[in-house]
Amino acid sequence: MADPWQNEYEFAVQVARAAGAVIRKAGEEEIKVQTKSSTVDLVTKTDERVEKIIIGSLKEGFGDDTHCFIGEESVSTGVPVILTDKPTWIIDPVDGTTNFVHGFPFVAVSIAFAVNKELEFGVVYSCLEDKMYKARKGKGAFCDDEQIQVSDVKDIHKSIIISEHGTDRKVEKVTKIFSTMQKILCIPVHGLRGSGTAATNMCLVASGAVEAFFEIGIHLWDIAAGVVIVREAGGLVLDVDGGPFDLMSRRMMSANNDIIAQRIIKEIEIFPVERDDAPVQKK
Repeated sequence: MADPWQNEYEFAVQVARAAGAVIRKAGEEEIKVQTKSSTVDLVTKTDERVEKIIIGSLKEGFGDDTHCFIGEESVSTGVPVILTDKPTWIIDPVDGTTNFVHGFPFVAVSIAFAVNKELEFGVVYSCLEDKMYKARKGKGAFCDDEQIQVSDVKDIHKSIIISEHGTDRKVEKVTKIFSTMQKILCIPVHGLRGSGTAATNMCLVASGAVEAFFEIGIHLWDIAAGVVIVREAGGLVLDVDGGPFDLMSRRMMSANNDIIAQRIIKEIEIFPVERDDAPVQKK
């Protein structure tokens, strides 16, 4: 029996690598920066151009009558986020835009593919490191062509945890974020880290470099590919309250095992965020 999504999977790897080459080249040139809703959340012409390259290539390869597309830059222009049962590509063209602008060397292309609202595969290309993370449901996770696995650490005191402070600078949210980080650090854990890109953070969990990554306020395009990679590497993905993971909720905990996850969850101060599938407000 033919593998139904193998062509899409292989094509996604090729497209991610090509997009990463564009990002690397742009990083060597002068970049004029615009701003999104926050001065911290920077968007560049490269961000927009790479998404067009990715979606254009996918439409050319598979058509847009049978496949749907959810991309960060198109959503930022007011396109609603709707995940249907149709084959759907979920794309973050430059995860780590702020890193890219400042020359901080963690920038990723993230491409996920869902059918019947279930994630089938994920591809994350850490383009400045030249590392290709990829996974298909039920077939394991890989960095380049080497299979990867989450760590076997169960002692929270021997763990490294990743989180990010996000782009929202409202004092009440920042206070909760740093209060959570302080409580986790004082468990104590070995350390807290953050690469500045959710996709890369999830791959670090999957490869066993760290034990957990959690964040409130991320978007589905930041983490969809990483969800598949973490699960296929033997890890788990939950809501930050310990419940089932909801791709649209903008809340996520990924970890190497439930022991680590539940210990971290005890310390998380949750704050409200608008869902990715919330109705678009008319201006």
